[in-house]
Amino acid sequence: MIQKVVLDTSVIIDQKVSPLILSGEISEGSEVIVPIAALDELQAQASKRRDEGFVGLEELTRIRQLCDERKIKITFEGERPSMEDIRLAGSGRIDAIIRDVAKSKGATLLTADYVQALVGKAEGIEVKLFRTEVKTAGLKFESFFDDQTLSLHLKEGVVPFAKKGLPGNFDYMPISDQELRRGDLEELSKEISEAARVSPASGIEISRIGATVIQLGQYRVAIARPPFSDGLEVTIVRPLVRLSLSDYKLSDKLTQRLATRAEGVLIAGPPGSGKSTLASSIADFYLEKRKVVKTFESPKDLQVSKGITQYGALEGDFEKTAEILLLVRPDYTIFDEVRKTRDFQIFADMRLAGVGMVGVVHASDPVNAVQRFMTRVELGMIPHIVDTVIFVRAGKIERVLDLNLVVKVPSGMNEPDLARPVVDVRDFETGNLVYEIYTFGEENVVIPIEEIRKNSPAKKETGVEKLATERILQVFKKYDPGAVVRILSPTRAEVTLEDSVVPRVIGKGGSQIKEIEEMLSMRIDVKSREDNIREDDSQEVSAEEGEVPFDYKEKAGSIDLFFDSSVVGKEVSIFQEKERILTARIGEKARLRFSKKSEVGKKISYGLRTGKSIRIVTG
Repeated sequence: MIQKVVLDTSVIIDQKVSPLILSGEISEGSEVIVPIAALDELQAQASKRRDEGFVGLEELTRIRQLCDERKIKITFEGERPSMEDIRLAGSGRIDAIIRDVAKSKGATLLTADYVQALVGKAEGIEVKLFRTEVKTAGLKFESFFDDQTLSLHLKEGVVPFAKKGLPGNFDYMPISDQELRRGDLEELSKEISEAARVSPASGIEISRIGATVIQLGQYRVAIARPPFSDGLEVTIVRPLVRLSLSDYKLSDKLTQRLATRAEGVLIAGPPGSGKSTLASSIADFYLEKRKVVKTFESPKDLQVSKGITQYGALEGDFEKTAEILLLVRPDYTIFDEVRKTRDFQIFADMRLAGVGMVGVVHASDPVNAVQRFMTRVELGMIPHIVDTVIFVRAGKIERVLDLNLVVKVPSGMNEPDLARPVVDVRDFETGNLVYEIYTFGEENVVIPIEEIRKNSPAKKETGVEKLATERILQVFKKYDPGAVVRILSPTRAEVTLEDSVVPRVIGKGGSQIKEIEEMLSMRIDVKSREDNIREDDSQEVSAEEGEVPFDYKEKAGSIDLFFDSSVVGKEVSIFQEKERILTARIGEKARLRFSKKSEVGKKISYGLRTGKSIRIVTG
């Protein structure tokens, strides 16, 4: 029988004390001492929604009830840990306070922590160590998995679901008609946490208030709790297949590219498309080529050969991992899940340092993977960082892109003085140009070349012109909702406005338009609608076809012609009898306005009042 005991935090969490009381090893006349430091540590863990805190506090409540029932003295002793003690808890400061309580009370220290037991014995404290047997195989959740199961989705109050099939080709189906209880999931998550704590191939990758991510061998476990989620949820994912690069049936051209030249590779695709499986295959491919291969992973779930070392985030920071990795001198590094801005910057730094990099990126199409770099690094550096993009969908390689930096006039532009650095994005297999990326004004733009080829420049604006037009319209619609913009070049545009707003746009001494030009980084030519009309009094032509119906309205100083919306943007000619008196382009308001004092206005007004035929035709 033990007369006086001090409880370590670990032995409380492992629930080893209540069985001692029930068995009579701790009985009437004994004293149970709970260090205040241990109580505070459990409270802190429970406040962070960690399982250990709740389990420990429940065990303490059970111990007090048993002590009261069996007339065992229970006391709380020792100092309350300071902020400095709490900050250094990971270095053993709380454990030291607990040992001091056992030493001062002449009590036996009960612990399940092997290090705590060794230090206690070294200090001359009587120690009883409880070795905990924890299962690392045959866990309860494994019974839900079969050969076709990709992932398991468990939530309290809901029947269990699983994804079954192959990456990109699976069914999401219920695997039982029995709703899961919270207690069942608590027990399952505790079993997983304990197994991860003692298994050398496992560990807790992320621990936040309400969320925990654990890598347990081949399984990646995500546990979500309120308030982060609306209920306790456990998601368990495992890789179903492991493929070699030959299984993808790559073309000889792509195989040769990976073997000899590709050193900045992005593997892109939507979630669950098989990106990480391909990354593992490429890692093994490089290892077979007698290259030194390492990985960056959090969590570490790539299925790679033992000859490849898998690195996590050192002290929670991949930048520190990169510092170590550069000293190791790998030939290739597989960066699984490049997500944050800092991840992209580390990828770029490693690549520019001469390390071959293979990054895994979420993207809905191949060029989106490149666009995710555009906001993080200079445009001209992208081809030096990424030279090959492999897009994966449903476990298959759907498209491969090749990136190169050239200086040329972008597609859709004609003037030689518009030449600039352009990132050419080509289909790797065919060599066809599919995208161009370059700077327009202050923005980087991605232009789909296939769209430019489909549409004649005379009939439809190119992508870059649309982007510029929208940007300029945002400014000038504040002055005139019917403003019309025409792009003349990447540095110059023409804006047509109502006569009345032109002085306000120009400003005193041109001050306002100068401010607008500086904001847009473009030269703006401002024209009134009157200037948009091209007069030709002498030309006579036949106007038998293409006649356009119109309405008109006279005001005190002007006359308006109104048209159907179908002619917006088209050029029309106005005839008096057979004489063409002007040609104009119909703006967005489907209206032409003329001053009655102008020569054209006088002719139209006279023709309408006297019954002389006024006809309008397209072209």
